[in-house]
Amino acid sequence: MASSNRSAAPNSAWTKFKMECAQEVGQAQYVKENNDHYKGDLTSRENGEQGGPIGGQMVKKMIEMAKNQIPQQ
Repeated sequence: MASSNRSAAPNSAWTKFKMECAQEVGQAQYVKENNDHYKGDLTSRENGEQGGPIGGQMVKKMIEMAKNQIPQQ
C-alpha cells in the first residue's frame, strides 16, 4: 500500500473537526492550517506537547460519537 503525503483541504470536515478540538483545549495556534511556522526545528517532545492535547481531544470526541451511534440494549 502506497503512503500519501496529502493533507486535508483547509475547509474539509476533518480540518474543521481538528480546529474545533484544538480550540476546546486552547491549542488552536498549533494547528498546521492555522500556523505556517516551520516545525522541523522542534524536538519530538515539543511537538508532542503542542499536538498531543489536540489529538487526545479528537480521540475523545470520536469515541463519544461512536458510543452515541451504537444502539443501547
